Amino acid sequence: MIIRGGRAIYGESVGILVLDTKFPRIPGDVGNSTTFDFPVRYKVVPGAKPEQIVAAPDRARALLPAFIEAARELENDGVRAITTTCGFLTVVQDEIAEAVKIPVITSSLFLLPMLRRMLGPNRSIGVVTADAQSLSDDHLRAAGIEPGWRLLVRGMESSPSFRTILGTSNDPDYALDVDQTRREVVDVCQAMLAETPDLGAFLFECTNLQPYARAVQAATGLPIFGIYHVVNLLHSAVVSPGFAHGYL
Repeated sequence: MIIRGGRAIYGESVGILVLDTKFPRIPGDVGNSTTFDFPVRYKVVPGAKPEQIVAAPDRARALLPAFIEAARELENDGVRAITTTCGFLTVVQDEIAEAVKIPVITSSLFLLPMLRRMLGPNRSIGVVTADAQSLSDDHLRAAGIEPGWRLLVRGMESSPSFRTILGTSNDPDYALDVDQTRREVVDVCQAMLAETPDLGAFLFECTNLQPYARAVQAATGLPIFGIYHVVNLLHSAVVSPGFAHGYL
């Protein structure tokens, strides 16, 4: 067997474009490498602040050259697929995907068409986002979501502990109260289920919500999908598992 060289590092299947943040990335967060059972590679996009990207679709487009440069660097580093730490980047999906030769999924929102097929058109899907006021029709349309779909969109923008993640906190230590955040996420999801009892699943647009998925599931009993599943999907696609140890 002959293996070609040319790089300094190997073995990282998925590259993750990371917003320029300072808040804690706890286990379960897409920005904490221990979240995954395989190595991933991160690339911070300088100047891509969450409070800017979330504010309006055109903010992401203004930073598109920086995202493309970072994506190409990840590709040159040897990753086999790319995702991001912000679901609001649906609006630049096509441009980033076209700029590299490996698969790109910028947001968990791209799972929504699959979930709709999975649940049927008459059941609702709860979309939990960082800021419901800023998740626009442009963001949803870019993810292949059509008007009239039964979506219930609610955000974490009013939750005090989430301000650290949104970049609206003045705390110089960027402290995150994990227990309080867990309670706030659960409260939002329980309120969604009470509001719309026909919810069939939750979709976490915000990539920082996965650490609280187990608590939400315990409280609601519903399936939960998010960027965690996107990363695992990409990894299993670009690093096909072997089955030599299986049996009949």
